[in-house]
Amino acid sequence: MKKSRKLNLEIWRLALPNIISNVSVPLLSTVDTALMGRLSAAHLGAVGISAMIFNFLYWNFGFLRMGTTGMTAQAYGAENRKNMLLVLWRSLSLGMLISVVLFLFRHILMDWSLLAFQVDESQVDFVREYFYIRIWAAPAYMGLLCLLGWFFGMQNAVLPLVITIVINGVNMLLSYYFVYQLEYGIRGVALGTLIAQYLGLLLSLVFFLARYRFIIVPISWTSFLKWDEFKEFLLTNQDLFIRTVLLTFVFAFFYSQSSYFGVISLAISVVIMQFVNWMSYGIDGIAFAAESVVGKYKGAADNQNLKMAIRYLMFWGMGFAVIYSAIYGMGADVLVKVFSSDTEVIDGFGDYFFWLIIIPILAFPSYIWDGVFIGLTASKSMRNAMILPFALFLAVFYMFREALGLHALMLALSLFLLARGLIQTWMYRQKGTDLM
Repeated sequence: MKKSRKLNLEIWRLALPNIISNVSVPLLSTVDTALMGRLSAAHLGAVGISAMIFNFLYWNFGFLRMGTTGMTAQAYGAENRKNMLLVLWRSLSLGMLISVVLFLFRHILMDWSLLAFQVDESQVDFVREYFYIRIWAAPAYMGLLCLLGWFFGMQNAVLPLVITIVINGVNMLLSYYFVYQLEYGIRGVALGTLIAQYLGLLLSLVFFLARYRFIIVPISWTSFLKWDEFKEFLLTNQDLFIRTVLLTFVFAFFYSQSSYFGVISLAISVVIMQFVNWMSYGIDGIAFAAESVVGKYKGAADNQNLKMAIRYLMFWGMGFAVIYSAIYGMGADVLVKVFSSDTEVIDGFGDYFFWLIIIPILAFPSYIWDGVFIGLTASKSMRNAMILPFALFLAVFYMFREALGLHALMLALSLFLLARGLIQTWMYRQKGTDLM
């Protein structure tokens, strides 16, 4: 009983700050959506499309955070300070290289995005304006991914909490000021994000030097480029990259096809995804704790606590899913008015809100398993667990698109999330903590 209590306290010591910081992320998106929703349905749809373009670009590089967390946590569990530092340096180097490539190809990326998302002519100028401002934040975003992932791996969820709250708080204040006081429109939302992310990167570096200066030791190029270790680092990130590309494609496709059904359908989808984001970021607080705890016990070769932690993590994830479903079931019809004042959007939303009740229950296992697999550095299994659900998502949508319209997207997304969780559960039961 004492061991069980200690393990749950450890999980919540990491999970609670993560939940609080994660909730501030969709809160920022909610503010941006609400600001644009007060201007017009075109603005609302444009900010949703614009944000999704960057989600598609940036989430694909989420391996910088996930891979860094898992490998750092295992080095922490093994008490290997040199490897803790090497993971960070390698991650930051790769992140800066990626940001330079994104910036150099920004014009091509913009043209591809407009085509892929089927952006309506009325929204093209808004989307371009947003994109060409926010792309300047690429180095800050990549650096933040690496540093936040490293802090999580070091079993420190408090610093990411402070950094995330500062970033999102500043972002919300600046967005409100630029949009309402200076009347910058969608440009104001992009500027707020740009400034806040560079401020967050600076704060992260200050915290790193203040808290972890003792861990900084000279690292030779030979150690940095040691092939066996560097190959493992790259292969882990490669598998996570493939997995994340498929995941972000699903959500990008969701917005793209919503746009296909018209401006009002797109606006409704943007609102629905706000609710899904609230749910995912809340449950991800438990999943982030899973990355740190599972990685630590994996690195320390403590299988007993490792398996017990996984059981508790799944239990807490289920509890959060039930809470979200209950809140959405009782209040989604009221909360929708926070996101839009357009009567067509509000009235149309009523036909879809029941999906919000079932999605948290279907989705939570996949979120928690992602955290567990990251802690185990089971990147290959994460990649493989994405392939079949991805194919299922596309098949279900195209099978029911004509008959169900926008509901076909909701059905496809729900089955996609459910299938991921079921496949990951099967994988764990087959191989346990020896997943690759």
